[in-house]
Amino acid sequence: MAMAHPVRKFAGTVGLLMLLLVYALLVMVFATSALPSQGGVLTTLFYVVAGVGWVPVAMLIVSWMYKHDRPTPRA
Repeated sequence: MAMAHPVRKFAGTVGLLMLLLVYALLVMVFATSALPSQGGVLTTLFYVVAGVGWVPVAMLIVSWMYKHDRPTPRA
């Protein structure tokens, strides 16, 4: 059964917010536990990679949110 477009947009928005919340918390936990003993270059590289690491998953969610419904054939 296909999901209605407004419902899919709402679910995708909630999913994006949850993704960002969980991802940010995981990155913060890792950064505070593992990075203080590392050098500046490694720390900078981590933040660059972590800063864009959520984008591919968000792109999948957004593309799912905006996909067009296929018309249902009438019998």
